Amino acid sequence: MVVVGVQTGSASAQPDRDSAAAGAAGAIAVAQSTAQRASAIEAAQTAAPAEAGALGLGAQENLIVRDVIKDANGTVHTRYERTYAGLPVLGGDLVVHEKKSGSRSVTKATKARISVRDTAADVPASAAKKTALKAAETEGTGEGGKAGKTGGAATGEAPRKVIWAAGGKPVLAWETVVTGLQHDGTPSELHVVTDAATGKKLFANETVHTGTGTGDYSGKVTLGTTKSGSSYELKDGARGNHRTNDLGQGTSGSGAIFKDADDVWGGGRQSAAVDAHYGAATTWDFYKNVLGRNGIKNDGVGAYSRVHYGDNYVNAFWSDSCFCMTYGDGEGNANPLTSLDVAAHELSHGVTSNTAGLRYSGESGGLNEATSDIFATSTEFYAKNLADPGDYLIGEKIDINGDGTPLRYQDKPSRDGASKDNWYAGIANIDVHYSSGPANHFYYLLSEGSGAKTINGVSYNSPTFDGSKVTGIGRAKAEKIWYRALTTYMTSTTNYKRARTATLKAAGDLFGTTSAEYKAVAAAWTGVNVK
Repeated sequence: MVVVGVQTGSASAQPDRDSAAAGAAGAIAVAQSTAQRASAIEAAQTAAPAEAGALGLGAQENLIVRDVIKDANGTVHTRYERTYAGLPVLGGDLVVHEKKSGSRSVTKATKARISVRDTAADVPASAAKKTALKAAETEGTGEGGKAGKTGGAATGEAPRKVIWAAGGKPVLAWETVVTGLQHDGTPSELHVVTDAATGKKLFANETVHTGTGTGDYSGKVTLGTTKSGSSYELKDGARGNHRTNDLGQGTSGSGAIFKDADDVWGGGRQSAAVDAHYGAATTWDFYKNVLGRNGIKNDGVGAYSRVHYGDNYVNAFWSDSCFCMTYGDGEGNANPLTSLDVAAHELSHGVTSNTAGLRYSGESGGLNEATSDIFATSTEFYAKNLADPGDYLIGEKIDINGDGTPLRYQDKPSRDGASKDNWYAGIANIDVHYSSGPANHFYYLLSEGSGAKTINGVSYNSPTFDGSKVTGIGRAKAEKIWYRALTTYMTSTTNYKRARTATLKAAGDLFGTTSAEYKAVAAAWTGVNVK
């Protein structure tokens, strides 16, 4: 594969403002420059003590601003984390929605009042550390799926004292980060929460999110590169200085940036780098030009990609700690896992982490996974790449099953043999990759409707739980509804019922509560048994 690179290029096209997002209620988020956003966050933080008082929070509670979104109609959405007596409150996040008229509403991750008897732990940090290590070595996340047990489990920093509020009544707890390896060689950063009074494990959350793919799918593409001396580097100045590095089969460090003498890339070790660099750029462009988001953190700063990770490593992963995307080379180091939908899926985990922060367990974990699938599909359609046309299949190019079938199907998730088409009581207890099914199914129904349909040569046939007929509103509207719900109304503990509420609010904001789009959101959720 020969790929022609370019030194400069524009990734700053105006966000899509077509009729799909014009919004009967005028609730389009206004694009902010990096400086404007930073200023808004600073101003909100200054006003945080008064906001805590207005919300009726306790004297020991403080608010920390994570994001500020301003709508064209004057509504401001401010997302906060909470502390109690100086301790982080896990599951205490909230979003304040204030209209121009002054009317206000609040979306909270928990309705419980944050209060504990005292902040002195009965169980010492050393005991919490032992419990966390044992949990990692014997249970992993406890999801019974891809994360599994943690090999080579170890702890670096001492456990930190927190308030655990995501499981009902708030309790004093310890949070311990256990590092090691997941079952397939993926690095593990398992956050284990233990009760500081009883020592019981309360929760485990894996923060390194994985996916799979081969590579060399993008064909001939244009790359953002930078001239450095007499050579060129895979460093994209138009997209937050995103860079692509070679780990050289190592498993740590940032690696060395790829260089080329003539800015014509491809072949050998460069092929994986080309696909990874292209995937990151295309994902950046989708978020910016379609959704108005300026990078993963919405701050104009690019992440970076690492290719050629490990030996025979058949996976790829996103990590918040390095703010980077990492790709293995597959079996025999012969098939780098760098396809476009893999890149977009994993980078979207970064977006979720920096917006709603959906916890990677239970129903919120399924919604986290579905969010990455949804925006992977959207990015693939956005790219209009003839070598990899858009579809509602996840990982369709990688043939991980060995029979030509994709990893997941959004029109009927159960086609993969494990995912669920519809919500049911107990879905929180299965692997998050499979509990993502109802949300993926919802997205397909909302975009394309139920029944048989052929798109880009791929045949689909999407059923509904109750046999009802759902009429789709188009992918352009569906993706904007999901993004607004994620960034404005979802929190760390959002479950399927709350996701329905969040997307209905988003649809109401964008199109009005009497619109066909609003009604379609309700119908699509009913179609997957979320009422």
